[in-house]
Amino acid sequence: MKPNRVIFFIFNNVHLLDLAGAVTVFYESGCCGKQYDMRYVSPYDNPESSSGLGFTNVEPLSSITVNQHDIVIVAGMEIEKWNRADDHLWIPWLQSAAATGATISSICTAAFALAAAGLLNGQNCTTHWAWTTALQQRYPLIKVIENKLFVQSGRIFTSAGIATGIDLALYLVEEQHGAAFACLVAKDMVVYMRRDGMEAQNSIYLQNRQHINHLIHQVQDYITKQLHQKITIGELAELVFISPRSLTRLFKSATGITIGQYIQSLRMEKAKHLLKTGEKVAWIAKECGYNSASQLRKLTKEIKD
Repeated sequence: MKPNRVIFFIFNNVHLLDLAGAVTVFYESGCCGKQYDMRYVSPYDNPESSSGLGFTNVEPLSSITVNQHDIVIVAGMEIEKWNRADDHLWIPWLQSAAATGATISSICTAAFALAAAGLLNGQNCTTHWAWTTALQQRYPLIKVIENKLFVQSGRIFTSAGIATGIDLALYLVEEQHGAAFACLVAKDMVVYMRRDGMEAQNSIYLQNRQHINHLIHQVQDYITKQLHQKITIGELAELVFISPRSLTRLFKSATGITIGQYIQSLRMEKAKHLLKTGEKVAWIAKECGYNSASQLRKLTKEIKD
């Protein structure tokens, strides 16, 4: 069986990390046992990065015919130097790739390219926080979502950029090879899987983490480790050096739920998992931070009812 193919589309003045982060995920996937055929294409003969480093091992767009099983990743570029006079060199190719049903992904400012090609019309999408307003204003037919690691609309994905290209690439690997394998790849890269897709709803470590607020990620990490104890908003606020009121507001804005709801959902998820192991209910209740075994029994009964 041929390895899965990932086609990296490179504009001139591409941002190195936008490209390298996703490339490394698929490279590490191969190191972990799931190979990808990685190809690099560009409408330019010798594209350069925004930091001045050039690329030579790049194929012309015409050399690759995209099929529905391919993943096309368009890396972000320096918008101020993006040459729109060259649209005719690449827009038909990208539109044709999308028409096959292939997975089309943008990292950071490459969302502008997907929008220019009409692939985001009527769709939700995102880009780097510094460019969300400009993207929405320039392309009013799309719906730009802020504060998301990445957004999926059918088989089109857009990410917030820079390091979030890694999160998106890990999600695409998980789609094909499962959550356990994606976690293995993330571990090899020494990165934390922050996104929450369909399977991640089963993980107490990944719920409501699709935002990009690092203070709230820190709070969520702390809560996960302290579920067996009483957790107060005051101690969480001290952890990240802001007021309890500010933390309450930021947490709800980033995750969509309150701190109390988040703690309770994690406790219940952990309890449901531990109940399957055959451990005593009293021990599970204590491990999950409940006052008593009877409280846990009541809560699990309410969920079943």
